[in-house]
Amino acid sequence: MPRDSVRRALKTLAVPRLEVLLGVALWMSFVALPAAADEPPELVLHSGKVVTVDPQFSIAQALAVREGKLVAVGTDEAIRRLAGPQTRQIDLAGATVLPGLIDSHVHPVAAALHEFDHPIPEMDTIADVLAYIAGRAAVVPEGEWITLRQVFITRLRDQRYPTRRELDQAAPRHPVMFATGPDAALNSLALQESGLTRDSQITDGGIGQIERDPQTGELTGILRSCTRLAKPRGGARGATPAEQRDRLKQLLADYNRIGLTSITDKDASDAEYALFRELHEEGELTCRVYLHASVDAQQPVEELARRLASIAQDPGHQWDPWIWRRGVKCYLDGGMLTGSAYLRQPWGKSRIYSITDPEYRGLRYIDPEKLAELVRLSVKHDLQFTAHSVGDGAVHTLLDAYRTVNDELQRQADGVNSKETRPGDARPGAGPERSKAPIAACRLSLTHANFQSREAVELMRELGVVCDLQPAWLWLDGATLRAQFGDNRLEYFQPYRSLFDAGVMVGGGSDHMQKIGSLRSVNPYNPFLGMWITLARQPRRGGEPLHPEQKLTRPEAIRLYTIQNAWLTFEERLKGSLEPGKFADFIILDRDILTCPEEQIAEIQVRQTWVGGKRVWGGE
Repeated sequence: MPRDSVRRALKTLAVPRLEVLLGVALWMSFVALPAAADEPPELVLHSGKVVTVDPQFSIAQALAVREGKLVAVGTDEAIRRLAGPQTRQIDLAGATVLPGLIDSHVHPVAAALHEFDHPIPEMDTIADVLAYIAGRAAVVPEGEWITLRQVFITRLRDQRYPTRRELDQAAPRHPVMFATGPDAALNSLALQESGLTRDSQITDGGIGQIERDPQTGELTGILRSCTRLAKPRGGARGATPAEQRDRLKQLLADYNRIGLTSITDKDASDAEYALFRELHEEGELTCRVYLHASVDAQQPVEELARRLASIAQDPGHQWDPWIWRRGVKCYLDGGMLTGSAYLRQPWGKSRIYSITDPEYRGLRYIDPEKLAELVRLSVKHDLQFTAHSVGDGAVHTLLDAYRTVNDELQRQADGVNSKETRPGDARPGAGPERSKAPIAACRLSLTHANFQSREAVELMRELGVVCDLQPAWLWLDGATLRAQFGDNRLEYFQPYRSLFDAGVMVGGGSDHMQKIGSLRSVNPYNPFLGMWITLARQPRRGGEPLHPEQKLTRPEAIRLYTIQNAWLTFEERLKGSLEPGKFADFIILDRDILTCPEEQIAEIQVRQTWVGGKRVWGGE
């Protein structure tokens, strides 16, 4: 295409100054496509505002698709000229188009099956909890267990556990367990059936505390970090394999409805992985799936070595555009919602978290030497390692393990003058690493990393470590954390601005683990809510924004859920932006995310979602 024609085309495209630097990007999109004139595209979308999320964050008007990929992005004049007699053309009528969104952290199979037996209402207070348990007691056969999981006390207005007496009154003839991850509150029948008495002690060598009333010595019913001692039985009917597939397809359709075209399952069991493979083989996946295989770090190192070797040898370790099992995940510390995240400084005494030891720092589940060996094994097998690491103590422990292995690789490289590829280089779509550290190509990851530090951010940059954060936790839990720690200790809580400024590749996710419904789930998975949170940093239930100096801009918030999440899965050359040669994964919005009032960003609706050039959500 002649340069004069390009200049004339550029003059027809008026964009805000925030979105300029368009000319070079559009010129490159034209000259990159000599084959476009030989074979017309199958689909052209025009007359819109196409937010490309390319390196210049260029804004275009139209895009063209052939065989599931983008073949051109540019002005209406240039792109429509490529159309042939059979090309389908769609008038966007000014609508905004984004790359398909990516969630860096979900647990889709468990979430899809969570309400398989019966719906579970939202619970905001202890009264809501007790009403639900009483309702279940009216329909569950007498003597069967009633178990309620993942209703975090820090998110209840009462900010406490239901007492043993309250649970007894709500369901006097049923064993009841109210569980929040590693902690739980049991009623009298549940304690009895679990064999727990006032004389019980933890004898299995594991961590935890059986809580007792300090005055009487009687069990309160609360188990701290030892829910394993409860012995629930029976329960809801399990889903058949066909029902599991159907529920998972429903959830994937809901992901599409809110604009998600790719997800990362951050702790996939072998059975969950097999379920995704079945859907893929049947041609029923509507989201691209990257998986981190679940690894039990409490096993002996020999068993772990066999486990990682087996994952690496599985055909799923080879790249596929729809399903790729290339990561592994284990658990390094507890959680901030249960008062067990491993911190560098003591938590401090707390009524909410029932912490009485002034020196208590939380729980770390893996010793540093074993952790470093897990990282070595992962690098050896070209597996992307990550660990659940919530507290800054866990973050620094994991970064120290990464640095240990990196230094070993550096010494090997210094000792052998070789041009061999570095670990992790042989994978489709991988771009140049941002760090010169030998381990950078592995893109080792931090999962959650809510509590960080200036030193941690710098070390992430130095080593090329990536991380996935969940903005919704700032919104849901910011007020509770502020009450516990004060603002000073939260300076590096989800420090998006610091991470972006340092060049650390961070992605946005949800940790979706329960229910279908992007705003009714225990951890909401609506990506537009996540983007808004990174802009506002406003905890719910009032108060000032939490360290507003860590806010992002709108383009950065969009990058968090697009190109940066693609980088986290080694696929930045394949998806995450709207550029020629990439997958035709894109969404059409009901308003302009770059110019609408900030408070409306969380309310954005998706009109259509396209994956691989096929519409998977929305009408014409």
